Amino acid sequence: MAQAFWRVYPRWVWVVVVLMLILLDQITKDFFASIIPLGESIEVTSWFNFVHLLNTGAAFSILADAGGWQRWFFISLSVLVVVPITVLCLLKKIDPAERWIGAGVVAGGGGNLIDRVQTGAVVDFLDVHWRSLHWPAFNLADVFIVCAMIAWVGLSIAISKRKATGLREESQ
Repeated sequence: MAQAFWRVYPRWVWVVVVLMLILLDQITKDFFASIIPLGESIEVTSWFNFVHLLNTGAAFSILADAGGWQRWFFISLSVLVVVPITVLCLLKKIDPAERWIGAGVVAGGGGNLIDRVQTGAVVDFLDVHWRSLHWPAFNLADVFIVCAMIAWVGLSIAISKRKATGLREESQ
């Protein structure tokens, strides 16, 4: 029955998965923000900490110190990405892999959009480091976006190879 629902209503499943990912992102941000004081960290391993940071910028804290206008810029940019991808994934006939890649982008963008609208900053709580060299802190929404982009690159490479192989076979 579950498999039949999945096949008959793939768009509803997509919506449910996206909403669950956004909920997971928001729950984890709220959890770590409630147990770790702002600016503090909890060491988990020699290379990983849980932290509580607020990022008013974008990836790698780009424009974090821009004076406040960046909040509305990043909210607008998020809407300009999340809405069209949602419409494309729900209304157009696209490859299922592309639809799930879109789900990662929408869930990640949506999770960070919620933060920006509510507080003007994104809550980051994951900190990977080696000795004193720290990768910029991030959250699950960022993970969803990065994984979706890696999958998209992989899919693009696979499609390009398939097309190149098909062209070579046709020319022989």
